[in-house]
Amino acid sequence: MGKEGLVLVSMFVLGFAGLFGCVLSYDRPPPQRNIYVQLSEDDDSTTPQQVHISMVGSDRMRISWITDSPTPAIVDYGTSPKAYTNSANGTTYSYRYLTYNSGQIHDVVIGPLTPNTVYYYRCSSNSAQEFSFKTTPAKLPIKFAVSGDLGQTGWTKSTLEHISKLDHDMLLLPGDLSYADFYQPLWDSFGRLVQPLASQRPWMVTQGNHEKEKIPLLHGRSFTAYNARWHMPFEESGSTSNLFYSFSVAGVHVIMLGSYADFDPNSEQYKWLQADLGKVDRAKTPWLVAIIHSPWYNSNTAHQGEAESVDMKKYMEDLIYQARVDVVFAGHVHAYERFTRVYQDKPNNCGPVYINIGDGGNREGLANDYIDPKPEISVFREASFGHGQFEVMNATHALWTWHRNDNDEKVTSDSIWLTSLLINSSCHK
Repeated sequence: MGKEGLVLVSMFVLGFAGLFGCVLSYDRPPPQRNIYVQLSEDDDSTTPQQVHISMVGSDRMRISWITDSPTPAIVDYGTSPKAYTNSANGTTYSYRYLTYNSGQIHDVVIGPLTPNTVYYYRCSSNSAQEFSFKTTPAKLPIKFAVSGDLGQTGWTKSTLEHISKLDHDMLLLPGDLSYADFYQPLWDSFGRLVQPLASQRPWMVTQGNHEKEKIPLLHGRSFTAYNARWHMPFEESGSTSNLFYSFSVAGVHVIMLGSYADFDPNSEQYKWLQADLGKVDRAKTPWLVAIIHSPWYNSNTAHQGEAESVDMKKYMEDLIYQARVDVVFAGHVHAYERFTRVYQDKPNNCGPVYINIGDGGNREGLANDYIDPKPEISVFREASFGHGQFEVMNATHALWTWHRNDNDEKVTSDSIWLTSLLINSSCHK
């Protein structure tokens, strides 16, 4: 089947997407046009493309890329341009989705690496392309860029350009990456679009509903493309699934939860979260951050009453609260909203600050309608595309800033200093 046939299949499946887990609780604004990023005319079937990196443990980095033809899964790297003093081998695999066959997906873990250091590298011993990345710091301070529901529209492009100008160490993405929605070539386009950023700083992501791509009777497995293309370090955190994992960086422990994996008290995810939180040493990681896709708190009319929000909150909020998680970032709702510290729907000085940031630039448009009057626990809300910056300065203080995309310009719209719950003595009695 050619590209036209795949488009028809995609349109057919999208027509029934609501039957497969999408709840449309409001009238969306007009869709945004996708940007389709193709290979350069200078590239051939062995050219590394869609290069992105992610952390593996405290001193290693996973390098992932795709080639159209078989090439060695090898990365040469060093701390000087074109001077590769180290080399590592990895694995190569591919996947099939309906009539689509992916390219050769290469996965190589390199290290040990020195913190806060620039490394230069090449993939598949391809001397024509050199990439570079900077490792994360070993100690605080650390700066995170945060953006959810990215997609690949003109608004996405603005968001990525703004993030590229941030002096950040890592990007956190709470789900909904490519918005391929069954049409697999859009995964390839997304990989090419984000490569300039994702090849330079680690991208730590979790899944959203648009990554499911399960079609009853036609393709019975969920998250096929996501799991193949975005391998996160779940094994290292004792998780059994790429859909939920954790990692520590500098002085921050980050928990990436799976809104679309089982989360009831008998589930593997629940038991894993319970064990993971029990191992957190706040003396080493004074900040505790959680990432989900479907928000547990949301005063937008969009995505109200969904099980991934309501039931996951019912089962897991106590675990998050008792562990004194400082901040919970979520996506899914295509607008920005920041809540005060909350527990069981009420202000609570020992609860997390909940921040919804599913406004990266998706093609579905913004969620413009909010519940009126604004709930007491909602502090700031605005339906605009944008991104956030979470700067953890030291063991006690962090600065959160949300930047709105205003006519393609970055505008600071919301900012707040946060104090770690670690130093709130009333929360540790």
